[in-house]
Amino acid sequence: MAQMTEYTKKKECEVKALPLEEKKRMVREGKAHWFFPHHVAEQVIICGVVLMLLITISTLFPAHLGPKADPFDTPEHIKPEWYFLAAYYVLRLAEYTDFLGAWAPKIMGIVLQGVAVAILILVPFLDRGGPERRPAKRPLAMTLGAIGAALFIVFTILGHYI
Repeated sequence: MAQMTEYTKKKECEVKALPLEEKKRMVREGKAHWFFPHHVAEQVIICGVVLMLLITISTLFPAHLGPKADPFDTPEHIKPEWYFLAAYYVLRLAEYTDFLGAWAPKIMGIVLQGVAVAILILVPFLDRGGPERRPAKRPLAMTLGAIGAALFIVFTILGHYI
């Protein structure tokens, strides 16, 4: 057997701590191999085989996804977060307009919420209180604000319980 240096006496399997000449000798003798390209190529092949297996299994046995999603049909058991409950209740109220046609509830649900946003945008233009900031001097803004807040609270509560 060839001369063993002090490095090879410690551990034959720990090649990374050896000097380059010692590594080359071990590779020539077949006791070790280089990380690149040998180990890297081995790992690429293993990853490719696993990926092919996953693709094959998912193609042959696809996951059951259930019925096709309909954005206009909300199941009864689903409730939105509390800050969307008022809008949810407005959409539920719009269902009572189905006598106007099949698409009327959907359009009314969107239009009613659009009207609420339009009112919020128009309030500064409709309220001509001038530089006055006291609520008593701005009856239109205070009335619209109180009605909007009350409707939001009532619709949120109704949306939660209905």
